[in-house]
Amino acid sequence: MKVLVTGGAGFIGSNIVDRLIADGHEVAVVDNLATGRRSNINPEASFHEISITDAEALQNAFEAERPDVVNHHAAQMDVRRSVREPQFDAETNIIGTINVIEAARAVGARKLIFASSGGAIYGEADVIPTPEDAERNPISHYGASKLAGEVYFELYHRLYELPYTILRYANVYGPRQNPHGEAGVNAIFANMMLRGERPTIFGTGEKTRDYVYVGDVVEANVLALEAGSGEVFNIGTGVQTTDREVYDAVAAAVGFDEEPIFGEERPGDVRHSCVDPSKAKRLLGWEPNVEFRDGVGRTVEYQREHELG
Repeated sequence: MKVLVTGGAGFIGSNIVDRLIADGHEVAVVDNLATGRRSNINPEASFHEISITDAEALQNAFEAERPDVVNHHAAQMDVRRSVREPQFDAETNIIGTINVIEAARAVGARKLIFASSGGAIYGEADVIPTPEDAERNPISHYGASKLAGEVYFELYHRLYELPYTILRYANVYGPRQNPHGEAGVNAIFANMMLRGERPTIFGTGEKTRDYVYVGDVVEANVLALEAGSGEVFNIGTGVQTTDREVYDAVAAAVGFDEEPIFGEERPGDVRHSCVDPSKAKRLLGWEPNVEFRDGVGRTVEYQREHELG
């Protein structure tokens, strides 16, 4: 089949593109390279360097490619930036998402897959691990814009019977994660430690996240090509890992023996985030396979080979 991946030059998107091509699918990539990297783009994929906020250019790309499935990963995904620049966040994550859905509908795409956020949408959840039917209570503009994207997918399904699958990610980590941004603590810690620098933990080190390896996330997207229509799935491990545990795992993989710097908590950060993936196992046939320390080791090796120098 033909799959168009928005954000296909980014961390998660490019890993999905590689897998789809390896599986024999025809793939097109839409990315404005604001955070994605040209070097991530598989040479066997067609590439359109445009922003999803440019409705006309996006529609032209969809007309040229006429995909069977649209995998929507392009997003503004920096929580801190969303708090500083809520209009920019909404323009990309809400208006851009509407543009993608409209373009897909216009060319008769048979399904859309949407990358959403578990932690940012649930906020400070009462139940951990958090199931899909928990209250959606974002505490950042990013979480609100991702929630709005979900609502639009559900709306288009009701109005036009446009099939979709929503994947609510936990904290994704692994090779190609950007070590220079605000997100991606595993890659940031690894890059700094490999340079001999002491990373900062914001808060006491007791905040928890659910870390899911990018290869496992790719598998969920592959399964969603054919399964899970009209459903929302948590994609995570159901295991809480503290910031300090992340630091120690990365330090062990690097061979770094210095203590972290501790800074103040940051606005918009959820204190505890962990999703319940049992629905994905039951209905999508998905479950995580990569253990955290193994995934950290792979992440460190990638940083060692690709990000230094």
